[in-house]
Amino acid sequence: MRLQRELDEAATIALGAGDIIREIYAQDFAVAFKSERDPVTAADTKANTFIVDALRKAFGDDGIVAEETADQSDALKGGRVWFVDPLDGTKEFIAKNGEFAVMIGLAIDGEAQLGVVYQVAKDKLYRGVVGEGSWLRARGEERPLHVSDVADPARLRLVCSRSHRARSIDMIVERLGITRESKSGSVGLKVGLIAEQRADLYVHLSDRSSHWDACAPEAILRGAGGRFTRLDGTRYRYGGSDLRTDGGILACNAAAYDAVLPVAEAVAREVAFLA
Repeated sequence: MRLQRELDEAATIALGAGDIIREIYAQDFAVAFKSERDPVTAADTKANTFIVDALRKAFGDDGIVAEETADQSDALKGGRVWFVDPLDGTKEFIAKNGEFAVMIGLAIDGEAQLGVVYQVAKDKLYRGVVGEGSWLRARGEERPLHVSDVADPARLRLVCSRSHRARSIDMIVERLGITRESKSGSVGLKVGLIAEQRADLYVHLSDRSSHWDACAPEAILRGAGGRFTRLDGTRYRYGGSDLRTDGGILACNAAAYDAVLPVAEAVAREVAFLA
C-alpha cells in the first residue's frame, strides 16, 4: 500500500504519545493559557515533544508543523510536511470527558494524504490514506471504515461541538431539516464518527482551528469515502504563512455532500464568515 511505512510509524508514534497523555490524565495537573480561551497542559507540551522528536528520527527530511512548537517555518516547505496536534480537545481533556485525541497528518505538495487520530481514553485508533482506505482499531480488532450512503439531508445525523455552538449551525440545521444530533469534542473524533457511520455531517464556521486540526481528519474521512472541504467547496491546501482553517470545514458523507454544500455556503456568506 502507498505510504504504508508512514502510516505504521505515525500510528506507533500516536500510541506512544497516548501513553504520555494517559499518565497525566490520571493525575491532578495544572492548566495554563496561551490566550484567554486557549488552555494548555503538560500533556499538550510533553506529547508534542515526543511526537516531533519521533517524526524527525523516522523522517528526517520531512517538514513538521506542530501546535506546541514555536518554530512553524516548515509550513513554508514544499513536498512532505507533517501536521501535528498532540492533544486535540484540550478543554475536553481538562473536563476529563474522554473526548480528546492525538492527531498526526501528512500533507504532500499541500494536499492531505495520510492521517492518524488516536482517542486515548477509549483506546480507539483511526488511520487512513487517501485513495487507499481507512480503518479503526478498537477492542483488539481492526475493521475498514466507509461513510454512510444517506443522501436525504433531513435524515443526516449531525455531530457538533460540545464546547460551543454558533447561531449559524442552527440556521443550517433548520434549512436542511436535520432532527438528529450528537456532540463530541475534537475535530478528529467528529470525523471518526462520520467514518464509522455513527454520524453523517460536521460543519465548522470558524477560523479558530488550524491546519493541524484538519490534515489528519481529512485524510481519514476521504480514505473512508467521505468529503472534507472548505465551506465554499474547495479543498484545503496545507502549509503557507497562514495556518488557520479560514474557510471553515464541511465534513460529510459523499451521498449528501452536493445537497449540503450550497446550504452551508449560503449560511456562511449570510453571516459574513465567507466574503
